Amino acid sequence: MATAKPRILTINGGSSSIKFALFESSHLLCRVLEGGIDRIGQPQATFWVKDLSAVDCFSRTVAAPDHAIAVDILMDWIQQRPRSEVLAAVGHRVVQGGPKYSEPQLITDELIEDVRRLIPFDPEHLPEELLLTEVVRRRFPDLPQVACFDTAFHGDMPRVAKLLPIPRRYEAQGVRRYGFHGLSYAFLMEELTRLGDPAATTGRVILAHLGNGASMAAVLHGKAADTSMGFTPTSGLPMSTRCGDLDPGLVGYLARTEAMSAAQFNTMVTSRSGLLGVSETSSDMRDLLDHETHDVRAAEAVALFCYQAKKWIGAFAAVLGGLDTLAFAGGIGENASIVRERICDGLGFLGVEVDLQRNAQHASVISSDAGRVKVRVIRTDEELMIAKSVIRVLHLG
Repeated sequence: MATAKPRILTINGGSSSIKFALFESSHLLCRVLEGGIDRIGQPQATFWVKDLSAVDCFSRTVAAPDHAIAVDILMDWIQQRPRSEVLAAVGHRVVQGGPKYSEPQLITDELIEDVRRLIPFDPEHLPEELLLTEVVRRRFPDLPQVACFDTAFHGDMPRVAKLLPIPRRYEAQGVRRYGFHGLSYAFLMEELTRLGDPAATTGRVILAHLGNGASMAAVLHGKAADTSMGFTPTSGLPMSTRCGDLDPGLVGYLARTEAMSAAQFNTMVTSRSGLLGVSETSSDMRDLLDHETHDVRAAEAVALFCYQAKKWIGAFAAVLGGLDTLAFAGGIGENASIVRERICDGLGFLGVEVDLQRNAQHASVISSDAGRVKVRVIRTDEELMIAKSVIRVLHLG
């Protein structure tokens, strides 16, 4: 599609939100605007746009009882944009690519059917993500779309890091450790390279994407070595509402004592656990930090999060044989200085020493000059990685 200003729309669909960004694919990839539809499924959703030229910025309530209506709202707004900004392509974050897809792919009927067969792998995300591609195709039938898989970054992990210790026959069905947040990790590694950090290519790196969903990744000499999330995004670190790693014996225990079904157990560990489950008040780290001095439940939720994060850093340092760079990203990792401080406290034996003043100021490097490990804070950008993938797959720009 020939346009005066080729634009790429990126769509990052979550369980209750849709984030999007618009990029101009001229000589240099340039972000034009970003926005989102939040609180999908609740009585009042919010549709907001931040135009980086400050021409078209707004926030308004909308009725978005489900993702289908939410994406229609987005498409209506896109179609109202000036004709000179007609879209050239759309890129989607797709959480799970299964064993087949380890690179971004042009969305075809075959790919859609392949991903549809993966829905049992991730019933929380994949149905909505497929719906987003279908709505875009209905509105813009000739517009190319690209799927960018969040599992792709971890595809090169050693086999021992992928295996699950269950009967081998399940591996043939694709049941293994995949890892997620791959788009964020790919961006962080590119950013470390841009910053001239030698660990990005020849050293030992731990990446901590800490947000509503939280995970860590170990990278050795530029290649994925291990990650905290496994077969599903529910595993690993405790998160806002996801439990993280649990004793699988709980499934049988709760089935016996409370007649809990598999579906009820899944709802509990994905939507009612983590920070929310321990605190019994909020899934938001900001709320818990505000309340921890007078609410022991909030204090314990924060302490558990920091404790488990510290454990994973120690485990990955063992996998890597040491540590050269630790990078924090995500909503918590980028903004909660006290959480970063508590996670790093006691890791001096690895060479991690945080400068408290730099950390409080959210500096890009928060380690002390005496520390052997470079500790960084990097604002991640999954949307940019999606746009770059679209350009690469479709040979745009």
